[in-house]
Amino acid sequence: MAFEEEVDDKNISETELSKIPLMRAFVESKDPSAKEYDDLTIRRFLRARELDIEKASSMFLEFLKWRSSFVPNGSISLSEVPDELAQNKMFMQGFDKKGRPITVVFGARHFQNKVGGLDEFKRFVVYSLDKLCSRMPTGEEKFVGIGDLKGWGYSNCDIRGYLGALKILQDYYPERLGKLFIVNAPSLFMTAWKIVYPFIDKKTKEKIVFVENSTLKSRLQEDIEEDQLPETYGGKMPLVPIQNC
Repeated sequence: MAFEEEVDDKNISETELSKIPLMRAFVESKDPSAKEYDDLTIRRFLRARELDIEKASSMFLEFLKWRSSFVPNGSISLSEVPDELAQNKMFMQGFDKKGRPITVVFGARHFQNKVGGLDEFKRFVVYSLDKLCSRMPTGEEKFVGIGDLKGWGYSNCDIRGYLGALKILQDYYPERLGKLFIVNAPSLFMTAWKIVYPFIDKKTKEKIVFVENSTLKSRLQEDIEEDQLPETYGGKMPLVPIQNC
C-alpha cells in the first residue's frame, strides 16, 4: 500500500509525514529489502521510537535482519509448528468496536515445548502475529488480545517463552498491539508477572488491562459488541482455532 493513499489519515502528523521519506531513504541505502515494506510499516517503527529517525532506523534494520534469518521463506508453515498447534491454545474471532481483530489465548493450555523447544514456540508466535496482521481491514494496524489464565498453574509457567514472545512483539511487530485484556488471572500468576513486567516497555504496559472476574463481561463489552464477543465470555461469537482462520 502506498503511503500517499493514506495522507488524509487523521492520525498522521506533519512531523511523521516529513520523517517517513527520510527514514525510508536511509534504511533502503543500508538494506535494499526495505523497499518491500510500505510507509505504514516505516511509520510504526518511527512511532515505536518516538519519531527518532536514527533509533527507528536501527530498530527497522534489525527487524529486516531477523526476518530474513528467522522467516527465510516469508511465512511460517503449519508443518513448522505442529506441537504448538496441538496444544489448541490460541483462537481468532471477531473484531472490536474499532475494527481490530481479536485473538484469545488460553494460558493453562500452554506448556513448554519439549520437542520443538523454544524455537518452535517463537515460530508459533510469528505464525500467529502474521495471521492477525493479515486479518486487519484496510486502515487498521492493531489487534486486540484476551489472555485467559483460568486454571493457570506452575506447569504452565514458561518465563523463557514469555520473554521470547514479548521480544518478538515489541521489537519486530511494534505498534501492532492495540490492547491486551488479562482475564481470570489467579494470584499464583502474579509471581511470574513480577519477573516479566520489567521487560515490558512503557507503551506496551499502557495497553495491558487486568479485568476483575466480577466485571468481566461488562468490561469486555465496553470495547467489543456482544455479537463479536466470544461465547465463553457471554457473547455470541464462536472461537475458531488460529490455524483454521
